Amino acid sequence: MRFEKGHKAATRRHIIDVASKCMRRNGISAAGIAGIMDEAGLTKGAFSPHFESKDALVREALASALDDQQHRLDEDQRRGLDLEGAIRRYLNRAHLEDPTGGCPSAALLPEIARQPLSTRRDYEKGLRGYVATLAVLLPDADASASRRRATAIFGLMVGTLQFARAVPNAAQAEQILEGGVEAALHLARAPSP
Repeated sequence: MRFEKGHKAATRRHIIDVASKCMRRNGISAAGIAGIMDEAGLTKGAFSPHFESKDALVREALASALDDQQHRLDEDQRRGLDLEGAIRRYLNRAHLEDPTGGCPSAALLPEIARQPLSTRRDYEKGLRGYVATLAVLLPDADASASRRRATAIFGLMVGTLQFARAVPNAAQAEQILEGGVEAALHLARAPSP
């Protein structure tokens, strides 16, 4: 059977999108190839023409999720979103309840740390872009200080979201999110050392 031009690329993109969501929902280890392909509406045999291994798919799925996150922040920044807006967009109920479509760091960080070096390097590259965009929103004049502070703020945001997701009480989760917003804003406004 012949397919239209671009069919293979579209199928590959679809597999990456589904894998990215499956991994953020279930974890990298729990998201098996058979389950991903089934959720994509494809057979397991359709995997190998697109990817050499699960590790290759993990790298691409993670890169895709990071790119999506970066794109959203870039769009928000173009619309005039300030640092507080960016923090509140990250630390909110909608993001809390949507790990599948949310930040890959909050959903997968412990597993990312156990991935092969190539995957961790790709993750670090995506992280640098996001942190650089956050750093631009900071009042620091020194670029190096802004990057350090933005990295700390992002780490605080990720940890806050993970913490809030871990508690079953919705009111407690909201308090954790608001405490994270306050702490991140305090860190952003603190005088540089």
